This record gives sequence, structure tokens and C-alpha cells, in this order.
Amino acid sequence: MRFVIIGAGRVGLRTARVLRDEGHEVTLIEPDERKVKRARDQDFTVVEGDGSREDVLEEAGVADADAVGALTGDLNTNFAACMIADHHGARTVMRIDEDYREDIYRKYAEAVDEVVYPERLGAIGAKNAMLGGDTRAIADIAQNLQLVELTVTEESPMKGYSIAEVELPKTATMIAFGKQGEPMEIPDPDQSLELGDRVVVLADFDVLGDVRQLIVGDASRAAPAGGI
Repeated sequence: MRFVIIGAGRVGLRTARVLRDEGHEVTLIEPDERKVKRARDQDFTVVEGDGSREDVLEEAGVADADAVGALTGDLNTNFAACMIADHHGARTVMRIDEDYREDIYRKYAEAVDEVVYPERLGAIGAKNAMLGGDTRAIADIAQNLQLVELTVTEESPMKGYSIAEVELPKTATMIAFGKQGEPMEIPDPDQSLELGDRVVVLADFDVLGDVRQLIVGDASRAAPAGGI
């Protein structure tokens, strides 16, 4: 998947890093020369400029982006970037600092696909919002190991197959399974994967894309998933 992130500060850069580690393509937008240099030193593609301007977003590839994360500390910049991204058909994720009032949150939540509080959620939460509802990172277990929850979609090549028939990569293990609307439990090899079912997998970053392709498919951009 392809993502554009506005803001190469602490939140934006960490979110870009975890997305890239999973094989996604990420372009950052940042006006501050020092932050631009830091991101480029980490081999990120960075467009230097104001992320609330349409020409800058277009230079970053907003027209081809699956999602745009406006993760700066400036609410006005974030909102303007999301409105432009929405016009181009991208999923929009907007950062609002934690001290904003609930009425302000509701106002902006109606205009974008998702609002995040990175101070509470961290980079994984921002990444989950950008990926959408069929994939949800639960925890980074180690530098190259992650626990993820995946939701079976209509596009899943495993839909209708039993758990025993799902051949995950060698560095991935299914550790929990839940039918749609039911609690998670230890996987039963005879259970079948149907639309809306959830699977929790422990996997190396290098194979997360393959695991997602098996369980989710070419993946819809569904509404965000709930917790386990």
C-alpha cells in the first residue's frame, strides 16, 4: 500500500518507520529543514513544503495514495490536508492533540475517516487508522516481530477454508481465532474462516504482507475494527 504522511516529527516519523518495515511505500511532507534532513538520512522520500497546500500534496503523490495521515501538531494544517486528500479519494487520518475538547473532536471526526490522539495511541495506533479496519496491529513484540489481528473479507483467498488448510509462512503463527461477534479463543483446526471472522497472528515483519494477503485478500478499506 502507498501512504503520504504530513509531518516528520516524532509521531509522523515513527509511523512512517513501522509502515515501511512492513513493506509499504511511504512519502513524508515536512517544511522544517532539520526534520527533512533527519528523515532523508533514514532513507525516506520527503517532499519539503507545507502539507496543507494542494500542490505540495500532489507532488507527494496524493492522487495515488491509499491513505493520508496528517500527523503534525497543527490542527489547521492537518484538517486542510485531510480535506484535500479526501478530494483525491484517499483515506484520511487526522491528528488532534489530547487536550482538545470533546466537541471539537466530534466536529472533525465527522469530516475525516479517523481522528487519532498519538500521545495516547503511539505510532501503532496511527498506523492502524491508516490501514483501516481489516488489519490491526496489537503489539510490537520485538524489533522484527509483531502481533496483528486480521479480519476475513470477501476478497480473502482463504474464505470458506478450514483453519487447518491455511498455510501461513514459516515465520508466522496463528495464536487466536474468533467468529464474527464472538470472543477470541484458541484456534480449532476444523473451524472455517468466514466473512468477518478475526485471526490473531504472530509474524515476522518480512511476511506480514503475505499473511495479510492470505487472510484479508487485496483488501477492502473497511471501517476500523474494534478490540479483541
